[in-house]
Amino acid sequence: MKLVFAIVHNDDAGKLTDALRDHSHQFTLISTTGGFLREGNATILIGVEPDKLEDVLRVIKENCTTRTQFVNPMPPVMEPGELYLAQPIEVQVGGATVFVMDVERFEKF
Repeated sequence: MKLVFAIVHNDDAGKLTDALRDHSHQFTLISTTGGFLREGNATILIGVEPDKLEDVLRVIKENCTTRTQFVNPMPPVMEPGELYLAQPIEVQVGGATVFVMDVERFEKF
């Protein structure tokens, strides 16, 4: 058995979970927060037999797309009275970060 951790953008989570259900894959959804942009993410845990792993990865790839977005960077630490005008920067968001691990033991009660 394999355990798939898929960390996806909130905008992709609903579409991905619907697609996983359509393909009869069971999962657990955990709401999480990303580090760099401090935006909402979803971490999806999927237990899957090795012969169905490629199908799960294909579903994730088809439903989690990358896109660009403009964000305002965090202002630097400044002295009182100094003026800082932040320029928006373009960053890539979305997609999925996926970890696949072997499961030594699985039990369902």
